[in-house]
Amino acid sequence: MLIRSVGDVTVAVVPETVTDPSDPVTGWLDDVLAGLAEGVAQCAAAGDAGAVSDAVRIDRIAGLEKIKSAAAALQVAESVRFAQSQAEAQLAASVHPDKIGRGIADQLGLACKISGFAAARRLGMARALWFELPEIYRLLTAGQISEYVASLVVTETRHLDANTRREVDAKIASAGIAEMGPRSAAACARKHAYEADREGYVQRGRTERKNRRVGLRPAPETMSLLTGYLPAEQGIACLKSLQDHTDTTKAAGDPRCRDQIMADTLVERITGQVQASDVNAELQIVMDLDALLDVNEKNTAELAGYGPLPADIARDILATSKGRLWWRRLYAAPVGGPLAGGDPDRRRFDGHLRKLIMWRDKRCRDPFCEAPIRHIDHIQRYADGGLTLYPNGRGECERGNYAREMPGWKVEAISSGLDGKQHTITITTPTGHKYLSRAP
Repeated sequence: MLIRSVGDVTVAVVPETVTDPSDPVTGWLDDVLAGLAEGVAQCAAAGDAGAVSDAVRIDRIAGLEKIKSAAAALQVAESVRFAQSQAEAQLAASVHPDKIGRGIADQLGLACKISGFAAARRLGMARALWFELPEIYRLLTAGQISEYVASLVVTETRHLDANTRREVDAKIASAGIAEMGPRSAAACARKHAYEADREGYVQRGRTERKNRRVGLRPAPETMSLLTGYLPAEQGIACLKSLQDHTDTTKAAGDPRCRDQIMADTLVERITGQVQASDVNAELQIVMDLDALLDVNEKNTAELAGYGPLPADIARDILATSKGRLWWRRLYAAPVGGPLAGGDPDRRRFDGHLRKLIMWRDKRCRDPFCEAPIRHIDHIQRYADGGLTLYPNGRGECERGNYAREMPGWKVEAISSGLDGKQHTITITTPTGHKYLSRAP
């Protein structure tokens, strides 16, 4: 790790990576990062408060915003060239045509510390900017628009063929998108995209309805975000129904605020419960049995489908909910001891062994992925003699499991998880970069 110090302030610049020391661009990027770190250290220094005028600071902030956009543009170019090179390498390795491209976005995701799915979307945006939206890409490179605005243009024009998209690209740029806010920029792109292909725009709206879905994401303070991706008229109908019920309930004297009534009604209507708080919950308690009853215990519990909860909140759910509750106690094996239920000769992880690995890993073990576990993968491949045992299993999403089967990928176990340490593996990509993954 590179370190830069100014006065009494020390700033870490960049973690160690597998890089070619002879590459001038990598060296230049390291220098840029070091310079930015020195700027942070200078701002943090006690005597910097009045060192420059506020006008100068605004100039610096504006310059840094341009650097962010230009850096995103360079990342676009590098991503496209990397994808091209990797596809050529896969072709040379006689990879099946149906699998060409697999694992490329996953490598980008590891490098950018995002999931493979998110990286695939980012790579798609990079290709669109590079090949089909040259004017928007030029504005991004010059720091005249943000990466977010560029992504909005990509999204609003994604149904157009390449030639039409280039025509719309020129119109959007000439309309002055560089002077617009994100919402206006998206509306501008949407307008020109619709005018360029009205029939295609309508068809996309009809097709997109097939992608309706519901999702759940954790939110701060033990809350969650339940979202529905719905056709517009259905979303409006749902909201109006909740609002009408809230009006009636408030008129009857309900002391709750409108937001609370709408939220409780949503839960009650979906689950069929009389009270929103009477949820059926499975609490995977990772604490001593006494801690469940000890109000002074501050360890965390694990709520299936959500994640960690403070022990106090877990006890509140157990004490107040009238719904069905399940409580499980997971017993750790003695250090170095055997695990019951493992059959080393079986092809698949199933039964209690599968549950143990899923409880241990919670989410996909690829760094930064966090997708739900779909497969239990052999760390040492079964075809290579790997045994179907707890230390040799890892929870994976489908994408991650398929990616490691491509040429050049390697997964190795560092710690079995039976020696008092976290279960730990390393993932090596085709470029030789290594990434560490520890069980939660």
